[in-house]
Amino acid sequence: MAKLLAIDGLNIVRRVYEASPEPDSPIKAATALRHALSSFRTVLDTHQPTHVLAAFDYGGTTWRHALYPRYREHRAPMPADLRAALPEFQQRLTAAGMHPLCIAEVEADDVIGTGVLRWLAEGRGEAIVATTDKDLHGLVAHGALVWDHFKNEWHDDAWVRNRFGVAPEAIVDLLALMGDATDGVPGVSKVGMKTAARLLNAYGDLDAVMAGAGILKTPLGERLRAERDILYLSRQLVELKTDVRLGVTWNMLAYSHT
Repeated sequence: MAKLLAIDGLNIVRRVYEASPEPDSPIKAATALRHALSSFRTVLDTHQPTHVLAAFDYGGTTWRHALYPRYREHRAPMPADLRAALPEFQQRLTAAGMHPLCIAEVEADDVIGTGVLRWLAEGRGEAIVATTDKDLHGLVAHGALVWDHFKNEWHDDAWVRNRFGVAPEAIVDLLALMGDATDGVPGVSKVGMKTAARLLNAYGDLDAVMAGAGILKTPLGERLRAERDILYLSRQLVELKTDVRLGVTWNMLAYSHT
């Protein structure tokens, strides 16, 4: 049976780049991308996929910025030397038999979410997502598995429940409640992962939390009521867009091991 490997390209590249204590420079970028290419090869050798979806952020504003202009406003930009070297890196991936995708106005997560859900809906076989990004762990609810290349470990249903305290189906609501400082997703003030998980496990989904805990005359209930609009905006920001026009066929993503 076929096997799709969706690789969160910049997740690997940035992790490798930031592991080096050296100051930003063209040499650091070239070295990091050489190691990142080795990481790609290792992931491919480990999982032996029949199809590969290697996704990268296009850069610039996305539909999330249109929804919330402050999205990622405090996130440090990619080092200029690394960004300048990325096109050549993607050319190397192409030469190695892959078809890298980066699509304007959406993020790599949306590209991966669209591809993985389409693959699974068509019953084509296994789907593996190589990433350490928590936002993509909601795909486990649909039958995908997440692979952490840096720890060499699987993230399945049990792992998600142990790590986040909720089922994979509740990951989006969890992230909406707790927010994400890295991406500038506000969430509800003073609500962290444990409180968010407790609310979801007690009430169910976000609507049920608002119908239950959101009417309590407690400081938490008051914050939920006061920040209701921000909470639902946060949910829109953390939810994957899964109807992206990928512009490729499965045949174009087919991968042959050599």
